[in-house]
This record gives sequence, C-alpha cells and structure tokens, in this order.
Amino acid sequence: MAIARIKLISSSKDAARDVAKQIASIAKGIGIKYKGPIPLPTKHMVIPTRKTPCGDGSDTYDHWEMRVHKWLVEIDGSDQALRQVMRIPVPDSVQIEITLS
Repeated sequence: MAIARIKLISSSKDAARDVAKQIASIAKGIGIKYKGPIPLPTKHMVIPTRKTPCGDGSDTYDHWEMRVHKWLVEIDGSDQALRQVMRIPVPDSVQIEITLS
C-alpha cells in the first residue's frame, strides 16, 4: 500500500497545527496507520532595514522577522482517506504538499 506524506507549511503556527490534527483525526477515525503530526524545524527569516532612508544620523536598524512553520503527517494512502483529506477546509495561509510513495 502507498504512503501519503503530507507536509503543511505556514507562517501561522496554529493554522498549520490545526490542519495537521484534522488529518490525524481522519486517519484515526478510518482506522488506518498514521504518523504525526510531527513538527519540523521552524525557519526564521530576519531582514534588517535602515531606519533613516537618507543615510544621515546614527546607524539604527529595524529587524523584520518572519517564521515559517512546517508540520508533517504520514498516512496510508487509501482512497477513502485521501478523499476526506481533500475535503478539509484549509486556510489561505497554509500550503499543502502531498507526496505518494
């Protein structure tokens, strides 16, 4: 049987975790094997920008930060499970990658 690896990527930690929990509850309800939700390392992107655009004055910077959270869920790739996963309402801030192997 094929295994579906579902990777959720979002800048909102709660949104990605909620979708991952919904996928795990679907797998538990159907009674198929699943692993997860497994949190993957968070990517921190920091962009320093100069406060004064003209360059005069002191060297003061603003630091803008964005965090990208990733969660992984592996389920057996049954047709019934994948159809129910595709019906989950996913927020716009969450990106889903499904890989079958």
